[in-house]
Amino acid sequence: MFTRTRRSFVAQAAGVAAGLAMAVAAMPSMAQNYPTRPITMVCPWGAGGGTDATARIIASLLEKELGQPVTVVNRTGGSGVVGHSAIAAAAPDGYTIGVATVEIGMMHWQGLTELTGTSYTPIGLVNADPAGVQVRTESPYKTIQDLLAAIKANPGKLKASGTGQGGIWHLAIAGLLRDQKIDPATVPWVPSNGAAPGLQDMIAGGVDLAPVSLPESRSLIDAGKVRSLAIMAEEPAALYPNVPTLKKAIGSDWTMAAWRGIVAPKGIPADVRDKLAAAIKKIAASKEFNDFMSKQGYGVIYKAPDDFASFMAKSDKELGATMKAVGLIK
Repeated sequence: MFTRTRRSFVAQAAGVAAGLAMAVAAMPSMAQNYPTRPITMVCPWGAGGGTDATARIIASLLEKELGQPVTVVNRTGGSGVVGHSAIAAAAPDGYTIGVATVEIGMMHWQGLTELTGTSYTPIGLVNADPAGVQVRTESPYKTIQDLLAAIKANPGKLKASGTGQGGIWHLAIAGLLRDQKIDPATVPWVPSNGAAPGLQDMIAGGVDLAPVSLPESRSLIDAGKVRSLAIMAEEPAALYPNVPTLKKAIGSDWTMAAWRGIVAPKGIPADVRDKLAAAIKKIAASKEFNDFMSKQGYGVIYKAPDDFASFMAKSDKELGATMKAVGLIK
């Protein structure tokens, strides 16, 4: 009786082991069937901004590539920490991905989070946009020289907004001021949850300038509500070629750009990552994506996962050095 029971147990255990082995062996093929359900794309910034627009066009094209719905969810707050944290903390199964932005190389320097680019699985870099200097149309400042002269003459009077404290656009104007030997503290920064609310605050008279990108300002520029004084890039923007570079306007070599790329939580299966990366590469090269980005004035730049990882590491190092130089971190 005992022998039969023991033999039955051994046979049962062997069957379980064989079943587990078959399940493990089947895992790669299961991953190859990815995705089998909808995907969530987390956007760390508010609706109406450049990151939101980029996320939504990629999501719509990704749906076509993968055959499953891709829903954009805006998780704002904490100068980007909330959304970036949501991406990093999600299950590493490929069903939650997100848009990482240049701020991932800045937030940890400020002590806001421990997250860095290494906290994610890079999928692909898709965009980069330089900062500009925008004022409302009724502003007395017609040129960047006018604005800088007013800042020098009235320390602390002119305020700026367009992102959180220590965010990319804050760093952009602080770096420009330092480059011009003006104390960055002479332009108080009013934190916002992105370019759109910062621009609205400027139009309402709450702040005097918004050092955000031209694409983010486009609708208000075209509506005659905002004037762009300069762009922090080496070359003029195709969207508004008459807006001078800082180099042309004041002889400054200062440049600063925001970038955006698709990432997933760390540890997703390699073949799921590869499938996502192949889809993003195809999207970045597509006419539909490039036409949309061109129409909005957004710059398209593609880097594959490994190159994107290197890009984030380099960006992180350079941003940290710049933030220390302008006194945003001690």
